[in-house]
Amino acid sequence: MGGKTGFSQNLTTAQKGKYTMVDPNRIVNIGVEVLPLTEDALPIVDRAIAAIIASGLKYEVGPLETTIEGPFEAAWAAAKAAHLACLEAGAGHVVTIIKIADGQQGSYTIEEKTAPYR
Repeated sequence: MGGKTGFSQNLTTAQKGKYTMVDPNRIVNIGVEVLPLTEDALPIVDRAIAAIIASGLKYEVGPLETTIEGPFEAAWAAAKAAHLACLEAGAGHVVTIIKIADGQQGSYTIEEKTAPYR
């Protein structure tokens, strides 16, 4: 898989006490769909996308969600920032749906996943 970085010896606890080697710098994809529960949602969605752009990570805006690509912690922080941007933009309530494509050493890149269809 492309987009992977060097493997480190970090250990994380997995289910039932087993340990799994996980690269902390692995590249992941996180799909973020913000649903501001308000009548005029598009300006609020624009603010969420602006928060993702501000992260400096690679991203792709789609008609239903925005996909973020980068190291897990940075991508997770960008997804959180998108959610919070909706509240800061005036949404009384927001539902955010998050999907994570991950693996012990990373995920395929956005380009690798979509190139055959473009």
